[in-house]
Amino acid sequence: MCSRSKRARVAIFALAKLAESRDPETGRHLERVQCYSRALAHQLAKMPEMAEQVDPEYIRLIYLTSPLHDIGKVAIPDAVLRKPGKLTDAEFAIMKSHTAYGAETLEAALVRFPDARFLKIARDIAAAHHERWNGTGYPLGLAGESIPLAARIVALADVYDALTSKRCYKEAFTHEVSRDLIEKDSGRHFDPRIVAAFLAAEQEFLDIKGRYRSDEDEPPPPKVPLLSYPAVQEPIVYPAF
Repeated sequence: MCSRSKRARVAIFALAKLAESRDPETGRHLERVQCYSRALAHQLAKMPEMAEQVDPEYIRLIYLTSPLHDIGKVAIPDAVLRKPGKLTDAEFAIMKSHTAYGAETLEAALVRFPDARFLKIARDIAAAHHERWNGTGYPLGLAGESIPLAARIVALADVYDALTSKRCYKEAFTHEVSRDLIEKDSGRHFDPRIVAAFLAAEQEFLDIKGRYRSDEDEPPPPKVPLLSYPAVQEPIVYPAF
């Protein structure tokens, strides 16, 4: 018979997969974000100022709960969630509400089980993984340390996976392009310490990406110019998340 801990892991992942099943483009997103988040937490645990908070149990709980970051998408209408083109401002406002729906769902469970630490972390992740270090994120415009650490960790993991995955509005970016974009957003979108953890875990991210690769996520081969002149590079448009 499965242990209680194993049953909890299975139940959480099944619930997260239910939400993911409504989005046709996510591939193995949950598995990758789960592993990226754990890799970041392992690196944070090596930093003296983070070691007390990011202990082995915290790392385990980040791995356990990170798949629930988008659980609120079960409440988003298909016309918005599955729209193949760019969202209008009104549609994006609806999409952003998945953070509140997810937090409310997990908060209701937390009221029933107030001592469940994993529910507290899961709620924080669902509520705040779209907040930004400089206060320009959503839903509350939290900034800096006021954003729960678990949400800051999953935010980077989620964005890296979105950048390196194919979507209806973009091709998959290479690891190198994605890394550079994340570095540039250190102190703006992301906690600088988590960006440092990401850079320290770069090879592990590549290994995870390869292990859970979706065929459609491979970047297209570069175009070979007919002449020997340097190819003109199109400007990179950073996607909105």
